[in-house]
Amino acid sequence: MKKIVLASNNSKKIKEIKDILNGLEYEVYSLNDMDINIDVEEDGITFEENSKKKATEIYSYLKKRGEDNFLVLADDSGLEVDSLNGAPGVYSARYAGEHGNDYKNNIKLLEEMKGFKGDDRKARFVCVISLVDENGETKVVRGEVDGYIIEELKTEGGFGYDPLFFYEGFNKTFGEASSEEKNAISHRGNALKKLKEIL
Repeated sequence: MKKIVLASNNSKKIKEIKDILNGLEYEVYSLNDMDINIDVEEDGITFEENSKKKATEIYSYLKKRGEDNFLVLADDSGLEVDSLNGAPGVYSARYAGEHGNDYKNNIKLLEEMKGFKGDDRKARFVCVISLVDENGETKVVRGEVDGYIIEELKTEGGFGYDPLFFYEGFNKTFGEASSEEKNAISHRGNALKKLKEIL
């Protein structure tokens, strides 16, 4: 069975990707599973730049280590708010200054959007996935989902900005949705559906 190495150590993101890719003839491994302790610096100015950089650096590392018959998948994703000129964008995970502090990021976003009403609260989740195949060739797919940012933090469900992202199709936030519901329509789900066709 072929190996897909996810260029991530975000356990919630890994679970989501594994769930969505379930049923394919691939075994999915995290960086941890592969005993890789590399933190690729995400210094690109677009999701695509960051996801390509993560995928190619991990691919090169594994090749040098002598691995073969594997693919590397890297995802860069985040939230874009139109009325904040696309912020937090590529800085979504470190919006409040500390990488991966979901609570602080959510509070900062609410502060920045104080007084915004109606369409000014429109936002979208974006996910760009880069896949480096066995031949070292990179394919890129993009998924998006539109919603609104609610005005207060009510729940802790999901991760990232899920508790604030209201999806009209569910009439609730991603934080309140089940993982099955979310995976069916999410930005990552949409990108991975395109990727499944490539795989």
